[in-house]
Amino acid sequence: ISGKMSSSNSVVQAQKLVDQLRVEASMERLKISLTAADLVRYCQDHRRSDPLLTGIATSSNPFKDKMCVLL
Repeated sequence: ISGKMSSSNSVVQAQKLVDQLRVEASMERLKISLTAADLVRYCQDHRRSDPLLTGIATSSNPFKDKMCVLL
């Protein structure tokens, strides 16, 4: 029985792989020279609102260290 199950499992895995490869093969491909220029333009247009470049205000930073005071 285990031989049949592993064989059946292999078929299922192979079918999933084939399905994934079909999806990837059907995707539209764009030249990197075009997409890189778009990416640079996007980064330049949004640099003022990028928290990695401008930082996060202390008052709105959800990751700011919390203080716990016990009396």
